Amino acid sequence: MDAVAEAGPAIDPALRDAILDWYAAAGRELAFRATTDPYAVLVSELMAQQTQAARAAEAWTSWMARFPSVEALASAPVADVLRAWAGLGYNRRAVHLHRAARVIVAEHGGRVPSSVEALEALPGIGPYTARAVAAIAFGEPVGAVDVNVKRVLGRIVVGGAEGLTASSMQTLADSAVPRDRAADWTHALMDVGQRVCRPRRPNCADCPAIAWCAYAAGVRPAALVTGGRTGARRPEPAFESTNRWLRGRIVERARDADGWTRFDTSIGVHGPGAVRAAVIALARDGLLDARETATNLEARLPR
Repeated sequence: MDAVAEAGPAIDPALRDAILDWYAAAGRELAFRATTDPYAVLVSELMAQQTQAARAAEAWTSWMARFPSVEALASAPVADVLRAWAGLGYNRRAVHLHRAARVIVAEHGGRVPSSVEALEALPGIGPYTARAVAAIAFGEPVGAVDVNVKRVLGRIVVGGAEGLTASSMQTLADSAVPRDRAADWTHALMDVGQRVCRPRRPNCADCPAIAWCAYAAGVRPAALVTGGRTGARRPEPAFESTNRWLRGRIVERARDADGWTRFDTSIGVHGPGAVRAAVIALARDGLLDARETATNLEARLPR
């Protein structure tokens, strides 16, 4: 039997009210939450992925002053877009946003589409971002599911997200959205996950969902009880040794230069061969222009 079906009613209306009341009193005040403009919401959602919300909010304010409309972003050179993205990391998101803006102008008359299907068809827009934009900007009753939402809803209903399949989780998230407050609900679940229902040491005593929460009542899904993972956890490699770190340093070096920059030496612990491979991969992803000269490899931000 499906875990959601075993759990009974998905979300009690009183639970919705408790979470929304908590959000009204304790929700984070972030600059991008003051607007439902679809383009502004799209920018904020892409910025907030894998970036602290406060940092994303600061960058969002500067971005919107620099590129106040879809048309302004679509007409900007890629190099300007990548420079404006400085400090946010995961530079591919900037390229995706720029490409999405061009598609919106070319195929949607400069208007961000409202349906999940049309949003997902944009470059770099996945299921979470599409649903978040649809809910926040257009009031569509769809559940945006990221790791925070999975944890919150999974713990409330069955004691942990491990007890739900991906499809059951999406069904649960969609059914939980109050039809008249989709944007507030989306923000509220994010804040519950960020501030109280943390991955480790959740602060259940301060959680608005405690009276309805299976996890707080001591319930754990079988995957947790039996231990879905076995063995010692592998230590994370030092960040400076990762390809992500190297790619970020290469883009930073190109961002700080006026023109072509040579990449023929080591960067950090990465030798010339690894640097060369990363530059070529970045060019393939559209984050750099690269060219071979008689003696070395050169790159710059795309024109």
